[in-house]
Amino acid sequence: MNQNPASTAPLTWLLTGHKAGDNTQLVALADALGWPYETLHFRYRATELLSNRLLGVTLAGIDRAASSPLSPPWPELILTAGRRNEPLARWIQRQSGGNTRLVHLGRPWAPLDAFDLIVTTPQYFLPEQPNILHNQLPIHGVTPERLARAAASWTARLGHLPRPYTAVLVGGDSGPFVYTVEKGAQLGQQVNALAEQLGGSLLVTDSARTPHKVFTAFEQALTAPAFIHRWRRDSSDNPYLAYLAMADRLVVTGESMSMLTEAASTGKPLYIFDPGDSGPWWRYAHSLRFKPLTHRLAMRFAARRMHRDIGNIQRQLVDSGRAVWLGQDFPEGRQLPAPDDVQRAAKQVRALFAGSGSGG
Repeated sequence: MNQNPASTAPLTWLLTGHKAGDNTQLVALADALGWPYETLHFRYRATELLSNRLLGVTLAGIDRAASSPLSPPWPELILTAGRRNEPLARWIQRQSGGNTRLVHLGRPWAPLDAFDLIVTTPQYFLPEQPNILHNQLPIHGVTPERLARAAASWTARLGHLPRPYTAVLVGGDSGPFVYTVEKGAQLGQQVNALAEQLGGSLLVTDSARTPHKVFTAFEQALTAPAFIHRWRRDSSDNPYLAYLAMADRLVVTGESMSMLTEAASTGKPLYIFDPGDSGPWWRYAHSLRFKPLTHRLAMRFAARRMHRDIGNIQRQLVDSGRAVWLGQDFPEGRQLPAPDDVQRAAKQVRALFAGSGSGG
């Protein structure tokens, strides 16, 4: 629970689940509000998609025994993200007699008017309407304090490497984006050329989604001085935040909304590697795998507001001058403040309680 109590603040619950990115956004928004909050965690049944679609406002998709208990007093405010907790949030609102305000981050599956506020971003295709806030980038939890702590713990370990530092944040398969050995080698060649052009060292990390063969091909293309971290599930010693703090510039693979957003939040020169394919997707055997194929089918036949195009995030960063495509030159001396999206969202949440005696 947040340790910043306020006697007039609304009783607030965060509904968290299995996606770390969603949970991070919820905590970041709650911390920006400055109100006390309680974090509830939920696990889901294998049948949750079916029960949630058929029953709507229900607890049938929740594994109650493995989840946080639910009992009054019911909250005045719920912050939630992701479709799995939508029926739960609406169930709690019903128990409160309609007195709970619902704030959803991202793109809800339920009718849009079921929420008091939806905080969304360009990769989704939500309409303009009074209860929808369109932010430039997703909310994130990277703060100057966290960056400073991370840098302090890694400075000695990276200090032997020549500057400037170019951080390289490598993601992996996501939606229509499929990584191949050839793409791994291409990324390695391009960041190596950037390091040779600018001098200094590469600070590299992969992620949970990075295919092993792809990252190996990437590594084999490097000749510049580099510190390379391989992600491991059981490791708590991850330099990701230290890279954001210490790097002079950043290279991020373009399929990851969270990495793009967190890199952009530093205000440093940002280069985006495009992991897409040139030419029609059906010409590539890797596009016919189950996940990319089902993603494309869903985007083709689902309602427009259920679509997602991370290319909108990439283009927003490039068009705003906050990033360039890898292979292009970042303009010398360009510095732009990062969008303060979390504060915009917090202001809109506070407005829900204006004049109610809650929220200060």
